[in-house]
Amino acid sequence: MGRIIGGVIVGYLVMFVIVFTTFSVAFLAMGSDGAFLPGSYEVSMLWIVVSIILGLVAAVAGGFVCALIARGGGAVKWLVGLVVILGILSVIPTLMPPDPSMPTVREADLGNMEAMMNARTPAWVAMLNPVIGAVGVIIGGRLRKTA
Repeated sequence: MGRIIGGVIVGYLVMFVIVFTTFSVAFLAMGSDGAFLPGSYEVSMLWIVVSIILGLVAAVAGGFVCALIARGGGAVKWLVGLVVILGILSVIPTLMPPDPSMPTVREADLGNMEAMMNARTPAWVAMLNPVIGAVGVIIGGRLRKTA
């Protein structure tokens, strides 16, 4: 049981670290003008595509590490459940009306943290993220079985 819990926790932490790191690098590489639509906090299609790819890579790595630590597929199922539940919870703010105190006009020079706090992702992308995460974790878990 300890290996399963450890696998799920470490697998999720791997996903978190990879997402945080790669998204930060992607934002620095693209700049605010590449990541957002002109003058707004609405994310660009380029950002959406990059975030889907990076999210899938992170989920595959998390699933692989989870299966590696737990030595079995049971932990991968738990990690899939965790990813789906947390993903669904992250959709809720996207479906709410925007906070009127949030800025709507984006400054040209934008820091990474400010970008993360104010980015407006389309609802369909937020709803797709748990699916991408679940699929990636399953793929990663299966890669462990073949490795």
